[in-house]
Amino acid sequence: MQHFFSDSGIQHIYVLHGLGGAGKTQIALKFIKESSSRFSDIFFIDTSTIVMIETGLKNIALQKDFGDSPQNGLLWLISKVEEWLLFFDNADDPNINLHDYIPQCNHGNIIITSRNPGMCAYAGSNSLVSDMEEEDAVALLLKSALQKARVCTEQIAAEIVKALHHLPLAIVQAGAFISKSRNLDGYLALYTKNQARLLSERSAQAYDRYAHTVYTTWQMSFDQLTPPAAMFLQHCSFLHYNGISEEIFSYASKYQFPSDSPSEEELQEPLEFLSHFVDPTGEWDSLKFLEATNEVQPYSLISFDAEKKVFSIHPLVHSWSRGTIQNPKGYMFTMGSILGMAILEHQKWDIQLTSLLLYPHVELAVQMNTKVAWVFKLEYAVIFWEGGRYKQAEKLQEKVLEEQKQVLGENHPHTLHTMGDLASSYLHLGEHHKAKDLQGVVLEKQKQMLGENHPDTLHIMGNLAISYSALGEHQKAQELKAIVLEKRKQVLGENHPDTLHTMGNLASSYSALGEHRKAKELEVIVLEKQKEILGLNHPHTLLIMGNLASSYSALGEHQKAKELEVIVLEKQKQILGLNHPHTLLIMGNLAISYSDLGEHQKAKELKGIVLEKQTQVLGENHPDTLCTMGNLAISYSDLGEYQKAKELRVLVLEKRKQVLGDNHPDTLKIKKLLDITVHTE
Repeated sequence: MQHFFSDSGIQHIYVLHGLGGAGKTQIALKFIKESSSRFSDIFFIDTSTIVMIETGLKNIALQKDFGDSPQNGLLWLISKVEEWLLFFDNADDPNINLHDYIPQCNHGNIIITSRNPGMCAYAGSNSLVSDMEEEDAVALLLKSALQKARVCTEQIAAEIVKALHHLPLAIVQAGAFISKSRNLDGYLALYTKNQARLLSERSAQAYDRYAHTVYTTWQMSFDQLTPPAAMFLQHCSFLHYNGISEEIFSYASKYQFPSDSPSEEELQEPLEFLSHFVDPTGEWDSLKFLEATNEVQPYSLISFDAEKKVFSIHPLVHSWSRGTIQNPKGYMFTMGSILGMAILEHQKWDIQLTSLLLYPHVELAVQMNTKVAWVFKLEYAVIFWEGGRYKQAEKLQEKVLEEQKQVLGENHPHTLHTMGDLASSYLHLGEHHKAKDLQGVVLEKQKQMLGENHPDTLHIMGNLAISYSALGEHQKAQELKAIVLEKRKQVLGENHPDTLHTMGNLASSYSALGEHRKAKELEVIVLEKQKEILGLNHPHTLLIMGNLASSYSALGEHQKAKELEVIVLEKQKQILGLNHPHTLLIMGNLAISYSDLGEHQKAKELKGIVLEKQTQVLGENHPDTLCTMGNLAISYSDLGEYQKAKELRVLVLEKRKQVLGDNHPDTLKIKKLLDITVHTE
């Protein structure tokens, strides 16, 4: 602001916009106080209503003995070619045309504070006033609480301002309460249980000239909304406060009601909500959706990221909005169902990207124990599973399975399908025996009910073969994968994605049995077909690329392996995210390639990163985590840190015995390496 108002000879208009309680007025007043000497006159105008604006302009005329009307006040400002400053405070009402009250001249200075980002249209420059920096927030809290700044008080204050999301007005209210109770230590626990009460109570301390509490500030804005706009904001409070996209609602509106879906009558509430945003033919109407969101945005109760095309709500507004609802269960059901309806339309989405975008919303729905149909809960599990969050998927699948057994029976196709999905979660969680046993049960039932060649039967048969691989039964796995491949070729065709996926799995068995050249040749065929059919960025394509890189490595083509792994890693970071188990797996393989190429320090550092992430994501006893620990031990050995390598191998051996058993190939492999280490010593 200092730089913006430094030039003379032109009219300057600066807008400070943001959420009510963010400190816009306080920033303006601080600037005016520090810069008052540069202005010939300073005029403050409350811009909350037309009456207040006209009164402010009239007072200028009276003060300058230039008449007694608002027009006279404007004429004085226009005629006075000096560096006067006009401060329009609280210009929040989108129905007021502020242009009518801005002096039309080429001189003077104007500051506007507003919740409405549309006010920026008047400005030569503007600033979004959002949350305070932590250091400033802590200082404001301690000052308001009449507490001295010491290490211990600053640490407590930091936790409090974090809970308040660094919103200035909320911080001042908290400080005022603490100054009365003299209990800085106990405020956070009290706030956690009584957030609504504490943010609604009027403080004895005024926040400069600000007369309202945090919640009353937002309630005043909320009261200006039409029912559809208010309803939209309230419903959004049952999504995560970040990443709210129009697509969630538009895809849900296209819901086709599959055979296992709840009926239209059972989904009456979500359908009624969505009806506000569709045209008379039932097609999604983006203009209607835009009208609702455009009505909320001027009050900064919701903001829009034009680049990412998503909406967000300040976390405190988010929780406040939820508290305005009389029947939260109905709203939870509506939004939980809309999420499920949107995910079920995912064949029109990129499911991996969908998982990244929808995961926070699905996680919130599950945390709130949202009551929705089991078909939607299973779609939540899909989001968890595709995002590599297998434990969350497992918990949800187990709950749904119990519900299906009671309602549909143990042998119903839907029940068996859920059992198969649950077995896949067990497999990816490293619970290989559990996965194998459940897959065996499902396979036998599906053979009896659907037949040996039904796609669902072949799907579970293929997954059982993968469990054999995970358990080190590689010959058995190869034979079963070969059977599945032949059947899928007959039933689905040679170029069907499921057939290609089975070919890739068979290639993995060839590698496990030491037939690396055979594996490489098959992987090259699969890769070309998947590029053509699924695209270069599909997860299955990237998976086979990573497997091909491993085959190159096994055949001594280490540079080729490294180059391909770098490509796959970058793509998986973008598509799956940095912490997805598949991303971490290829990162670990790249580290092995560094070792193979003699870049031992680089390999060690990358393996350390992978190990830390896998421990967080998968757990310290997961087979993938143990594999990385064993690979890190190799790097220690390569760098001459033999004691470190030995200690880590001893740990891996003990864990592998517990997790995989004494005779698993991976257990035997680490035992052999440990024997070599001891022998070398």
